[in-house]
Amino acid sequence: MPYWLFKTEPSSYSWNDLLIDEVAEWDGVRNYMARNFLRDEIQVGDEVLFYHSNSNPSCIVGIAEVVCSGYPDHTAFDKNSNHFDVKSTKKDPIWFMVNIKPVVKLVHEVSLKDIKNSNELKNMGLLRYARLSISPVSKDEYFFIRKIGGIDN
Repeated sequence: MPYWLFKTEPSSYSWNDLLIDEVAEWDGVRNYMARNFLRDEIQVGDEVLFYHSNSNPSCIVGIAEVVCSGYPDHTAFDKNSNHFDVKSTKKDPIWFMVNIKPVVKLVHEVSLKDIKNSNELKNMGLLRYARLSISPVSKDEYFFIRKIGGIDN
């Protein structure tokens, strides 16, 4: 599936941070289902809806692209990192990450309320797997969000 939603708290890492960095390691994911997406499914060229969670409002703010597919998350090996995991080793990594770059900021942010109130988005992974920081997005959902976000008319 070439479309994804990545959630982040803007106080930790925001769309503006991604614009400044130009390319970012999507590290620190510590959920096995999300890890499996990063390790096994997300590929270079996949498009990502960049979602600000725990913000006012929580919303999709932009579109990014995967520029490096899954590889071991080195923050799990770093004892000084907030994402350190004693069980994950370089020989046997548990956690994975990808790299993304910004593509376009939405003209109109698409809020969680917009998503919940949309019949076209009622089955979106964001709503079904609310705890996941990464969830798949269908092609129809992706292009509908682009449209209501002011990217495609």
